[in-house]
Amino acid sequence: MRRPTIVQFNLSPTLGGAEVFTASFSRALAASGWSTRVIVDRHARFWNGLDFGAAQREPLGAAALPRASDIVVVHAPLPAPLLAALAGRFVVGLAHQAIYDGTRPAYYDRSAVLLAVSRHVMATLERHGLDRVHRTPLYGVAELARGESVQAPVAGGLFDPDARKPRDRVMAALERGRRALSTERVYRRRPGLTLGVVSRLAPLKQFPLLFDRLVPILARHSGVNLEIFGAAVGYKALSALRRALAPLGGRVRFWGLQRDVAAAYRAIDYLLTGLPEREALGLNAIEACFAGTPVLAVDAPPFSETMKDGVTGFLYADPREDAGADFERVLDGLESGKLRPDLGAAAIHLLPFSFDRFAGRIAAVMLDVEAMRQAAAVAGVPR
Repeated sequence: MRRPTIVQFNLSPTLGGAEVFTASFSRALAASGWSTRVIVDRHARFWNGLDFGAAQREPLGAAALPRASDIVVVHAPLPAPLLAALAGRFVVGLAHQAIYDGTRPAYYDRSAVLLAVSRHVMATLERHGLDRVHRTPLYGVAELARGESVQAPVAGGLFDPDARKPRDRVMAALERGRRALSTERVYRRRPGLTLGVVSRLAPLKQFPLLFDRLVPILARHSGVNLEIFGAAVGYKALSALRRALAPLGGRVRFWGLQRDVAAAYRAIDYLLTGLPEREALGLNAIEACFAGTPVLAVDAPPFSETMKDGVTGFLYADPREDAGADFERVLDGLESGKLRPDLGAAAIHLLPFSFDRFAGRIAAVMLDVEAMRQAAAVAGVPR
């Protein structure tokens, strides 16, 4: 029997973990014989830097809507009229977002089945009454070869302006002018221990709140430097993070949007993740490990689900609970050399995040999804 086409939607205007996942997911579908096409926002240019394999990528507006026989996979929120137009299709929701503080993408409720990227996300879905959740967490795969490859990080744009906000537009214009008039700033490592953030500086990461707790600890360790790679989501988010890190002065440098994330990971000794509860997977932590850079993360899901203490880096107690005491224990161990991750064992731990393992999970899950679609069609269940 001929398989249906899988029509994916991801209308995100900015690049993040879900967008990297969309490209990996498309290649994994092709590896197990599924035909797929991906409908995207026509203004989003970042897709050109991702590898979709044989999948067709089409801009919304020019692309035909899915047929009734297609499987629809939704990766990100859709406009209400478009979501309504998908009524009668078999909709699979890719749950890239944990539910917290009342957040709940509308497509979650309209999906015949939800595929979660981690057990952490799965748990938040079920706590909020969503029970149509497949039992296999999909996780993800490191996508380091994207964008232009560089020898060393180069300073880029510090924030993604919100076009609706006059201040964002003005500050973005000023920053573009400053960069145009200045010499390109190339990263050079400084003496001491280098911690780094490599991430979109999005609200769900909660970096200002994290550093409110960690900065007093870092201030006592003068040999530790902090490098921030990634653009903030709006000027307000950039300002909040700068305020939180201000006590560290010149020991903090902001590098903005990166052409090559692999170069950013290699430029630091340890990756710092954000706070855990709003995270879905923490793809940057997995990527850092594949680049050979260990991770420092709060000991809670999803990080305790994907990282292994003492192997891929070190987990520490939530600094909101102990004022950073356990983080300082780890920092002392790193500076003295008493704590070293077992990078030799990291390769075995990271096998589930390889593309082959990821593609195998996708192949098995999509066979289940197709069986559900056929059962729903036979039963005449509204979709």
